[in-house]
Amino acid sequence: MKAWILEKQAKIEERPLQLVEVPTPHAQDHEVRIRILVCGACRTDIHIAEGDLPLKKSPVILGHEIVGVVDEAGKDVKRFSVGDKAGVYWLYGSCKRCKYCLSGRENFCSQIKCTGWHTHGGYAEYVTIPEEYALPLNDVRLEPSEIAPLMCPGIAGYAAFKLTEAQEGDKLGIYGFGPTAYFVLGIAKSMGIETYVSTRSPKNIEGAKKAGAKWAGDASKEGVPCQLDSAIIFPPAGNLVEPALSQVERGGTVVLAPVSASSIVIENYSKNLWGRSIRTLYNLNKSDAEGFFEIVDKLESRVGASLFSFEELQDALILAKEGKLEQPLAVIEIASLPLQ
Repeated sequence: MKAWILEKQAKIEERPLQLVEVPTPHAQDHEVRIRILVCGACRTDIHIAEGDLPLKKSPVILGHEIVGVVDEAGKDVKRFSVGDKAGVYWLYGSCKRCKYCLSGRENFCSQIKCTGWHTHGGYAEYVTIPEEYALPLNDVRLEPSEIAPLMCPGIAGYAAFKLTEAQEGDKLGIYGFGPTAYFVLGIAKSMGIETYVSTRSPKNIEGAKKAGAKWAGDASKEGVPCQLDSAIIFPPAGNLVEPALSQVERGGTVVLAPVSASSIVIENYSKNLWGRSIRTLYNLNKSDAEGFFEIVDKLESRVGASLFSFEELQDALILAKEGKLEQPLAVIEIASLPLQ
């Protein structure tokens, strides 16, 4: 099969990925093989390619926003049949034995395997995965190219939202307004929760208002107009944490969603932190993915995606890094390639 492999990390502008022929994988007893139709291009792939995240496997096929069709099933597979539509996201596997796995918190497992990092991912014609970590998509009405961008920002947004424990009638603050925050707004809106979006970008302020935010602006300049019940911070900016905490009522929660952040300093514990909680989004688990796709067809929010051919993958990643995509996200179309 054809696949883009990464052997040596380098700036994405140097085009470190190579399009090569590699052996086509086959499903083992408890695995399914998915013929990949589309795969979303995520900034995490850029972080791995450039060395912001260490290589866990070399060579490795990147990509973790996979949508395709099951074309081979191992003899012990029960959840899927050949021809089923299926997806693969960040969580590829875990030990299934530790206290975290046994309590439905696979995201904390010390032996977690992430798609396109610890294992081969979706920038290829086929991928295999243990059936219990693949997502059934037969009941999702969206087209594959619409589903792929949901496999990371959509699920991550839902996971971050869950951590706030926001309920109908609450006021939720969103700091930063990229694709993941966009899905949070859509989920909150569907549940009758008011959203207040802080972003420095005039374009994103208008985008948040059009998407249904109760208020959108730059909180550092004009301040959020009310106290919040909870908030989510998306930028890796530690200096946002105390201002967000100060805006949240006692008993509320601030969720930190980035995978890394600059230094966090709380100068006034009694006024801004006491009685409030800080939680962090740490990887994703099966309940996050399954829960999101149970409601995805009910959401009005859709983030546009620019479509690229398989051969244009590195062009798409470069444009994504430079912020020059015509749409907020990029999706790589793979199914048009000849089957092996």
